[in-house]
Amino acid sequence: MAEARAFTEENPIRVFLLDDHEVVRRGLTDLLDTEPDISVVGDAGSVEQALVRGPALRPHVAVLDVRLPDGDGIGVCRELRSQMPDLACLMLTSFDDEEALLDAIMAGAAGYVLKQIKGSDLVSAVRTVASGQSMLDPTTTARLMRSLRADPAGELTLAPELVYSPRERDILALIGDGLTNREIGKKLYLSEKTVKNHISRLLAKLGVQRRVQAAVLASHLENPDTTGRSAR
Repeated sequence: MAEARAFTEENPIRVFLLDDHEVVRRGLTDLLDTEPDISVVGDAGSVEQALVRGPALRPHVAVLDVRLPDGDGIGVCRELRSQMPDLACLMLTSFDDEEALLDAIMAGAAGYVLKQIKGSDLVSAVRTVASGQSMLDPTTTARLMRSLRADPAGELTLAPELVYSPRERDILALIGDGLTNREIGKKLYLSEKTVKNHISRLLAKLGVQRRVQAAVLASHLENPDTTGRSAR
């Protein structure tokens, strides 16, 4: 979000909840609705429901469970933000999962908290991300990004002998910017299926399995001096 927002009782923070456990959704609703400047406008128990209800409700903040029976909250974050760029997504999980945190960062999440968080701290987190600030710890984020940048020998896995087409470079750069397949397609005037096929081939060429790894490597295509190598 480009600028901070101010919320009041008359103009409350509109919150959308996603969790597959009804008791959790009810508990979060009871907790947040007691705050005068926060209003829970709706909830969902599945990815499918969230993708239908979320955009229709136009929330300011989406509190999303990371693990769901029919998918994951990180994918929901990415999809909702592709439709609502100003939406602040706060990821909620039972696990301290570094890999999920990285995926959340790349999906554009504004925060990532554990379900063990105190109620008062969760309320504060909702207000923080609604105002345009981040709940992602910069030290942890930097450490995680460094861990992806290097292989066990401490060197980047970006092979210098690989040849990247202009289209692959464009797509890789947009992955690095955190764009969804749909957003990449719009920018490059390609179908979403074509983008998906390009990315599959690109991941295979890079020797990685996940978009977040490709995104890290993308920065080194733009800044080859940081690696001591350059990709042609």
